[in-house]
Amino acid sequence: MIRAIYPGSFDPVTLGHVDIIKRASQTVDELIVGVLNNGAKAPLFSVDERVGMLKEVTADFPKVRVMCFSGLLVDFARQMQANTIVRGLRAISDFEYELQMAQTNRKMNPDVDTMFLATSLEYSYLSSTIVKEVAFFDGDIREFVPEPVILKVQEKVRERKAQ
Repeated sequence: MIRAIYPGSFDPVTLGHVDIIKRASQTVDELIVGVLNNGAKAPLFSVDERVGMLKEVTADFPKVRVMCFSGLLVDFARQMQANTIVRGLRAISDFEYELQMAQTNRKMNPDVDTMFLATSLEYSYLSSTIVKEVAFFDGDIREFVPEPVILKVQEKVRERKAQ
């Protein structure tokens, strides 16, 4: 059985993330979308909110399970008995960092390998950071995030602006 983990902050989940999730889930027996709980960052959404959004947008993907984790990804992979890490690559600049992380993870746990998926061309420019920036300036994010996420992002941005 091939159980893979697709890790990330998903703050918020984008159409690019959903594309990788869909494609990766078609190549493995089970895909765990691992939402990183990183206390060093100040995300727009809480971990529970991000997990909830991902569960909502992946509800039709039978091989996908969404969970949060903290700490090292290789430890989470060991805990979940996953043998593959899935990473999306948007540009060559992503590759250098992702290759370094893949090699580090492999050194720490030789039983876990990394599978890289090239982002679909239509999402190659897209990131959660871009979505948040566009939203903070009241731009249209409909082409960037799944339908159920649009209002959630707009509401969070309004809350942040009011603070």
